[in-house]
Amino acid sequence: MNLTAILASQSTSAADMLITFIPLVLIIVFFYFFIIRPQRKQDKKDAQMRNELEIGDEVVTNGGIVGIVFSVKDDTVVIETGGDRSKIRVMKWAIAKNLTVHDDN
Repeated sequence: MNLTAILASQSTSAADMLITFIPLVLIIVFFYFFIIRPQRKQDKKDAQMRNELEIGDEVVTNGGIVGIVFSVKDDTVVIETGGDRSKIRVMKWAIAKNLTVHDDN
C-alpha cells in the first residue's frame, strides 16, 4: 500500500468521526440553552428573593403554608400563620414565593 492511499483513508475516517459527533454536540448545546441555562437563572432569582425577605412579608412555603415573616436568621425564617398567630420555623429554601409587593424607589 502506498502512502497516499493510507493518508486518504485516514482523512476519510476523520471526516466520518466528525460527522458522527456533530449530533451529539448539537444535543449538548440544545440542553444547555433550553434546560440548564434557564434553570440556573431561575435558581438565582429564587435565591435573591429569599435573601431579600423582610419582616412583615407575606410568603408561601413549598408545602403551601401561607404566613407572615416574623423573623429572619441565617438559614431559617419564622412565619406567623392563622388566626391564632401560631409561629412556625422553616428553612429559607422552603420559601417558594413572596406575595408582598415592594416599591424599589
